[in-house]
Amino acid sequence: MPNAIALQVNGETFTCNEGLLLPQVLELLGFNPRLVAVEYNGEILHRQFWTETLIQSGDLLEVVTIVGGG
Repeated sequence: MPNAIALQVNGETFTCNEGLLLPQVLELLGFNPRLVAVEYNGEILHRQFWTETLIQSGDLLEVVTIVGGG
């Protein structure tokens, strides 16, 4: 993979191309960006910042799926 970077997602190594924004990475991982909360390098990242968050090598992501119920 040319210009590949490695990051940790929910404790596992994930490799992708560099230059991707957070929503793109979430989609590559199979998450629906509307239904998750994201911790980015130890901090909860508010959704308003997702489209300007460039994922870099060594980043740590914790992705939690939001489940509705009744």
